[in-house]
Amino acid sequence: MMTRLRVILLLSLATLCTPAFGANPAGPGTINYVEGGAKLAGELLTPESVGNATLETGQELTTGEGRAEMLLTPGVFLRLDNNSAVRMVSPSLTHTAVDLERGRAMVEVDDIHPQNDIQIVDRGVPTELLRPGLYELNARDGETMVFTGREAVNTRENHWTVVKAHHELALTQGEIGKPKSFDVKTNEGDLYNWSSLRSEYLAEANSQIAGVYPYAAGYAPGWFWDPYMYGYTFFGPDPFFSPFGWGFYPPWFYGGGFYRGGFYGRPGAGGHPLPRGEARGGEGFHGGGFDGGGGFGGGGHR
Repeated sequence: MMTRLRVILLLSLATLCTPAFGANPAGPGTINYVEGGAKLAGELLTPESVGNATLETGQELTTGEGRAEMLLTPGVFLRLDNNSAVRMVSPSLTHTAVDLERGRAMVEVDDIHPQNDIQIVDRGVPTELLRPGLYELNARDGETMVFTGREAVNTRENHWTVVKAHHELALTQGEIGKPKSFDVKTNEGDLYNWSSLRSEYLAEANSQIAGVYPYAAGYAPGWFWDPYMYGYTFFGPDPFFSPFGWGFYPPWFYGGGFYRGGFYGRPGAGGHPLPRGEARGGEGFHGGGFDGGGGFGGGGHR
């Protein structure tokens, strides 16, 4: 039998989150977080833009002294660095393509399927993301880096070069060489650390609502709106780890708590696990945005 507090919680979530229940409540190009100054198609993004504004075909998302997070296909987050710009080429779920016009972007891929064709164009060179992992593209220096995962770069017509984890590749058209290894630790800069923090908050949002959604409106994998943190998080069909080692739960998993480095203290990809059974607290759930994030979450869906 449910406790009175749990019944109240479920009713509250059903009221707040009805538009976000079900599969794929958001689409490629949805703005999920903004920190500092950012514009979509020349219009300044506000707190109300988060969860509501979407980058359409041909439009640009630009940052000044700020950063922005944009959803691609379910389970894929693109994070734009300071003084950067990305243009939407194709927002289709089966062919998702954006053009990094300047600056840097990091892409966290938590879930990907054979039917997905996710491409990031940098200096006119398309890069297709093939596996879950963490990728960085730099339009200023013309390079792509694979922290974890695997990608294929269209180095010349009808020829794709595979870049594996811990490897980078220069992206100058007509002069592309071979992938070279790099040291991950020495390349964990500000954008990497900010992306890790965002991934942590998303995992906390996932854990916060994982046991609630199936009771309210059924379940299918996809984006789900979190009314506590005012942003979308991702639910997959099974538990998984983000590239930073944060554990994500499916909606049928209730009461598991939030763990760094994986579930029940098991180490994840790059995380630093807590001792078995030691869960993190609920930082980040403060209604108006992300505690410590330095930005805004916004009003989102009603």
